[in-house]
Amino acid sequence: MAGEDLSKLHIDRSGVTLAAGAPKRRRKLVLWIAVAAAAALGAYFAFGYKAAVPVDAAAVTQAYPSQAHTLLNATGYVVAQRKAAVASKATGRLEWLGVREGSQVKEGEIVARLENKDVTATMQQAAANIKVAQTNFEQGQAELGESERAFNRSRELLAKNFVSQAAHDTAVSRLDKAKAAISGYKAAIAVAQANYRATQVAVEQTLIRAPFDGVVLTKNANVGDVITPFSSASGSQAAVVTMADMSTLEVEADVSESNLSKVKIDQPCEIQLDALPDLRLRGVVQRLVPTVDRSKATVMTKIRFVDQDPRILPEMSAKVAFLAREMPPDQRAARTVVQPAAIVERNGRSVVYVIRDNKAAEVPVESGARIGDMIEIAKGVKPGDKVVLRPPHRLYDGAIVSLSAK
Repeated sequence: MAGEDLSKLHIDRSGVTLAAGAPKRRRKLVLWIAVAAAAALGAYFAFGYKAAVPVDAAAVTQAYPSQAHTLLNATGYVVAQRKAAVASKATGRLEWLGVREGSQVKEGEIVARLENKDVTATMQQAAANIKVAQTNFEQGQAELGESERAFNRSRELLAKNFVSQAAHDTAVSRLDKAKAAISGYKAAIAVAQANYRATQVAVEQTLIRAPFDGVVLTKNANVGDVITPFSSASGSQAAVVTMADMSTLEVEADVSESNLSKVKIDQPCEIQLDALPDLRLRGVVQRLVPTVDRSKATVMTKIRFVDQDPRILPEMSAKVAFLAREMPPDQRAARTVVQPAAIVERNGRSVVYVIRDNKAAEVPVESGARIGDMIEIAKGVKPGDKVVLRPPHRLYDGAIVSLSAK
């Protein structure tokens, strides 16, 4: 071994160097990956991620131009000026009823009938008595004619002294009696006719007729019910039906006495019915009841309908707007309106931001006249759309929005 060359003895470190350098490279790789991830995350937050913009919103609605000319608002009810509880003057059991709720009736039309066999028989008897009286009158006329002829013959014979004065006086008495009988027969006919008219009235009272053209509102009795004039008996009815003349419908509204200066006769009005919220009808102040309700400090005001609609029914709730002037036809339709705070200027044009699927869509609009506290929108949005109020400057088309909690 002493003879061997020791210079050849050495340690090979090439593999060790490579093994020690591998972790260093891995650390550099991990570092670069982390830097790239941070850069990508920063770019996402800078350009890809956008936080929701908190906004206030309001709905696009409809308004009427008349709202800008309304002096006073009041509430009331629709009533019929001509309304009647139709009853009978006679007492009896209801035998026939020919109408029901909603039936159209004409003035004088028979709507119901009471049992009337007894009064009908009495009327027929009275009619027969007239015939008897007329027959007696005819017999009296025949007797009068014969007594007149006898008187004339007796007078001629007396002038020739062919009969005595006593015989002639008998002829005169017969004639006078015949004339008197005629007067009695005439009076009997008049009495019989009067009795007949009385029985006719009794029969007529069992027929219940419509007092005017109208519509049956309620049916208060049924066949078999006892009808009395004043419903004084237990279990009886007075009115058979209640009806109204629908052409006389009007609104009765209470106006505070402090606002009477804003109301006058023939003043134009706009009527809105709760049952028909999309319908606006023209009206006019017909009259003011000349007394104040002390308990409410109001005056009853009656408004006549200018526009008629078959859907209007008595007792409907109504809102009345008293106007400063009559609205022309082109201003009676509803207009689309928004709050003024929803309209902003962007790039020289008027726009609103409509919220759709939690995003703001920039929509150009054409604004019109001011109606009350709202602005008319002629083009761009429709009723029911939800728009942003007071849009911030950082709001843009397509931005994600969130509604502010109120």
